[in-house]
Amino acid sequence: MKDKWIEKYKVTAPISLKDIDTKVVIKKADKKLKDVREDLGKLQDTMYAHDKYAVLVCLQGMDTSGKDSLIREVFKEFNVRGVVVHSFKVPTDLELGHDYLWRHYIALPQRGKFGVFNRTHYENVLVTRVHPEYVLGENIPSVNSVEDIDDTFWNKRFEQINNFEKHIAENGTIIFKFFLNLSKDEQKYRLLRRLEKQEKNWKFSPGDLKERKLWDDYQTCYEDAINRTSKPYAPWYTIPADDKDTARYMVAKIMHDTLKKYTDIQEPELDDKIKANMSMYKQELENE
Repeated sequence: MKDKWIEKYKVTAPISLKDIDTKVVIKKADKKLKDVREDLGKLQDTMYAHDKYAVLVCLQGMDTSGKDSLIREVFKEFNVRGVVVHSFKVPTDLELGHDYLWRHYIALPQRGKFGVFNRTHYENVLVTRVHPEYVLGENIPSVNSVEDIDDTFWNKRFEQINNFEKHIAENGTIIFKFFLNLSKDEQKYRLLRRLEKQEKNWKFSPGDLKERKLWDDYQTCYEDAINRTSKPYAPWYTIPADDKDTARYMVAKIMHDTLKKYTDIQEPELDDKIKANMSMYKQELENE
């Protein structure tokens, strides 16, 4: 039976993030995840043989929202050839020499594979919107100062992102976009853990505290981005992220249930001539 919460967290109409859950606890979520991720792994094997669809998984969320550990746990049962993870950092000089979507285009998964974007093309309407001065590094002809980065600029960028996703969806890429919806209190707890536990110290950066002070600005930008770009061909899901086990299970379950709707995803049939000679091939091998 389909879980009712899947539709609850799928964005099909304008939302207000302050009204969306950040903490939900599903009983035995860790055990349920094991079954679902095993099924996902088998499904990817079938998709690899079918060779018609690619899957793009986009993960966004505030610092400490659990993106890295979610990737590790959800895709644990995948054949390594079937999933490729890209963690997008600050653009390199090479990447800045192209338009902002270029590095995402070249990282798209090929048919039969899953591609995971750990932070995504949405950084270009999130971080750059909170810090518009970053856009100046893109060296865009029409942008010579921060004053040039106005509502018209952002409207065009959202339109470009929607067109990008529509294009790849129409050419066989199934898109999942997950916003890991973390509470500010939970982020504080997780940042403190990074400071208190020696094995987690390496994850901490003073910049995390600087960005935390801009929490409200980020929430506003996330809300606007989600509302403008959640489309039937590329929907957003707001995943309650305060409980990691539940968040991981939700992401895996949404992907599983959605992909199972694609009834055309089947392993290809063997050529009739090969099937007719199966016994002969088997005998040839056994007589070596």
